[in-house]
Amino acid sequence: MPERHVSVCENDFYDDSLKHSNSSVGLPDSQTEKPKSNILLVPKSSIRVIYGDLGFLPKKVRHFVEEHARLCKPDTIHICDGSERENDLLLYVLQRDNILKRLHKFENCWLAKTDPADVARVERLTYISTHEERDTIPHTKNGARCQLGNWMNPEDMEQELNMRFPNCMKGRTMFVIPYSMGPVGSPLSKIGVQLTDSAYVVASMRIMTRIGSKVVEALGSGPFVKCLHSVGRPLPLTVKLHNNWPCDPKMLIVAHLPEKNEICSYGSSYGGNALLGKKCLALRIGSILGHREGWLAEHMLILGIENTKTKEKRYMVAAFPSACGKTNMAMMKPTLPHIKITCVGDDIAWMRFDDKGQLRAINPENGFFGVAPGTSHKTNPHAMDTIHKNTIFTNVAETSDGGVFWEGLEDEIPEGVKIKSWLGDDDWSPDSRDKTAAHPNSRFCTPASQCPILDPAWESPEGVPIDAIIFGGRRPAGVPLVFESFNWEHGVFIGASMRSEATAAAEHKAKVLMHDPFAMRPFFGYNFGEYLAHWLSFAENPKNKLPKIFHVNWFRKNKDGKFMWPGFGDNCRVLEWVMKRIKDENVAQKTPVGSVPKPGSLDLSGLDEKELDMETLMSTPSDFWENEINAIYKYFDEQVNDDLPSSIMKQLKDLESRVTGGGA
Repeated sequence: MPERHVSVCENDFYDDSLKHSNSSVGLPDSQTEKPKSNILLVPKSSIRVIYGDLGFLPKKVRHFVEEHARLCKPDTIHICDGSERENDLLLYVLQRDNILKRLHKFENCWLAKTDPADVARVERLTYISTHEERDTIPHTKNGARCQLGNWMNPEDMEQELNMRFPNCMKGRTMFVIPYSMGPVGSPLSKIGVQLTDSAYVVASMRIMTRIGSKVVEALGSGPFVKCLHSVGRPLPLTVKLHNNWPCDPKMLIVAHLPEKNEICSYGSSYGGNALLGKKCLALRIGSILGHREGWLAEHMLILGIENTKTKEKRYMVAAFPSACGKTNMAMMKPTLPHIKITCVGDDIAWMRFDDKGQLRAINPENGFFGVAPGTSHKTNPHAMDTIHKNTIFTNVAETSDGGVFWEGLEDEIPEGVKIKSWLGDDDWSPDSRDKTAAHPNSRFCTPASQCPILDPAWESPEGVPIDAIIFGGRRPAGVPLVFESFNWEHGVFIGASMRSEATAAAEHKAKVLMHDPFAMRPFFGYNFGEYLAHWLSFAENPKNKLPKIFHVNWFRKNKDGKFMWPGFGDNCRVLEWVMKRIKDENVAQKTPVGSVPKPGSLDLSGLDEKELDMETLMSTPSDFWENEINAIYKYFDEQVNDDLPSSIMKQLKDLESRVTGGGA
């Protein structure tokens, strides 16, 4: 049996056992803040489990831990319980090791600056490993490289993992994180267990998921997703770390083994590469589980919208690529006084039709991992109100008054306050534009419970009822402000043919127009053709009340390169029109690409209508759409080929007929 817990004292604060949790660089005690005196710890002299009780874990979880402890050879094991005292300890250790810096302007807020080589998801090194390649990706044509995922056969994957994980945690602590994606105990939730040698990952997972003892109790003898993560820097170090940030970018790999229900990640400490509950489980493995079990795991926000005049409330989901305004939309502050928006989630939706045929959605996450640049009191005041306590900021700039800065906050910095960039430039100035103050993919990781417009039903075990599905992206030309699909099949085609300017959330250069079907291009866990067939299959059940499907484009520009639509809080005007269409109000007119609002059906009160070119905003120019159709034909032919459902090709041909036959 493990030795009993004892109270931490002045000179015995977990030092020897956790000092290598993230780096070998320590700070003098006088420069750090000691954890609260009521933290309970296991003496390091007892056994290798220095925190928690291995016997509390279900047998198969314990076997998973012991098996990988033998493989990775950590010095010690810490079993996470999710408590405040544990979090205080880990934040203290991270501060002492110079991984996190306390931001004294805010309550319990912290700043991390990563190795400049570890700043985003690395899609080219993210793989799905199945015995049959076609289970993972379609067969491409003309030698084209598949853009819909990376496959590796199990033999090669085993070799790659065996090159990395043996002895990878030497000198460090292995943290065991039992976590729930979705409310603990909900029939729509899934449980994972992540092993990691990064205390930063533990602190972040505590925000982004539900972790600890209550999850272990809910798991019982049930199934769980096995998650193994290592920063890839055993001790003693053989190379100097940048910013004390442990990673091994040259050996980075993110592997999904769906046949074993496993995820393995090596070499990165950042974001979706390391927080394995996020994109890895919630989308890639989640989409596979959804395919098997008859539900959907999607890269979608979930919001509630209420007309306070009529007391009508609806819930909608929306899919946009990363950094295209999902968080802003999820936390919208409407400009129409009678419209109220509530937030259920800003990034991921798990959806299932219930016994009555109603589509219901949960947000499997517990926090927001939002892109910081562009977020301000003007663009997203609710997000700004959310992040000023209990938040971990990563790769943003810091201010001399103990706060944070990123592009978009230029008007919110007090006069005389100096800015230190994420790269360490001590006196960064907005006048110097050769380098940004914050990394374009810098993030805030903050608890969802702090959002001032959080929906009362955001943790409802059965999920909220979904009446509309919205797709969108950055399209500077040709695509209307909003249009509605003609039917479910046409809506699936709209999702399949989405295109958008690339973002900084992955390693792509911005401003490149990319095909991003369903905003899921980097996150498909299985063959995209099968994914489309899965979506189409829900129309086969006559009991299902299929939501209406829409496409929006806030980013259309005029000849001068300026946005034609004000966006942000004014997007509620489009959502109000969507609510009308849910009730089949006669406020739409057909175009070749879908149904757009009739003139006068959008509430434009309070806007300068002389400044709005609504005719162009709703237009579908034939020459643009002929080029668009050709690009979609080429994409479907090269990327999906024989795996494309015939009904999706028919939708493309029907679109071509409407565009070439009747014009805009």
